Amino acid sequence: AYCISKAADMQLARNLAGELGPYNIRVNCVAPGLVKTDFAKALWDNPAGEERASSGTPLRRLGEPDDLAGAAVYLASRAGAWTTGQTIVVDGGSTS
Repeated sequence: AYCISKAADMQLARNLAGELGPYNIRVNCVAPGLVKTDFAKALWDNPAGEERASSGTPLRRLGEPDDLAGAAVYLASRAGAWTTGQTIVVDGGSTS
């Protein structure tokens, strides 16, 4: 159910981008990997859990909230003005 909901999010962004683009409304997704937030704390709250979770990423660490900021700033800035219907994956390489 989780995976299909994520796929639906990505497709929804593509569909909405097509529908809303003529109104100059851009629709994009940021797809984070495991980020050290309170929401995911149970997955990284102890050294063993953090090691297990981070071992699956090529960068061998979990994300920090600031790691997502660049993608959000890009999408909100003039640099991202011609980007729509996209999913930007920020996951330390875990889906590579």
